[in-house]
Amino acid sequence: MGTDPVRADCRGTDSIFPIRGRSPGMAPYCQHCDRPLVPLDVPPPLREFAPGASAVVGSCPRCLRTSAVAAGTADAVESDDATLPEAVPDGDGRVAVALVLGHLDSLATNRAAIEAFVEHAERGGADVFLTLDRLAADDAVDPHTELARRRRQLESLLDY
Repeated sequence: MGTDPVRADCRGTDSIFPIRGRSPGMAPYCQHCDRPLVPLDVPPPLREFAPGASAVVGSCPRCLRTSAVAAGTADAVESDDATLPEAVPDGDGRVAVALVLGHLDSLATNRAAIEAFVEHAERGGADVFLTLDRLAADDAVDPHTELARRRRQLESLLDY
């Protein structure tokens, strides 16, 4: 089976269209591990720190990266693979936790964003550190960064 030329053209770019075909309404895919992204609506207070300052981000259930996706994609996900791991909490803190996970690759550069995400997650009833522990033990994920190490660094950064 050959490489899909539309998808191949999108790899390695910051495009919001790493999708199968160019039809609107199809689910975006992770540029790094080719999984369907889980679209999440970003609350207005967090948008300035979201990838591309986007109102909708996609979270990869495999590598846990986040990226901007086109608005209206939230209703387009039709794949069973497009669900976040069980360790990611439901409720108001869900999006903030997903955004924390997507920003863990550079704690120092993303400090202000991570602080805002953690505060929002905690106000929403989510425990970011418990989520990191559970994801680190989950064989179904292949995080883009080493979660146990980043958890310790995050605790230090946030003075927990």
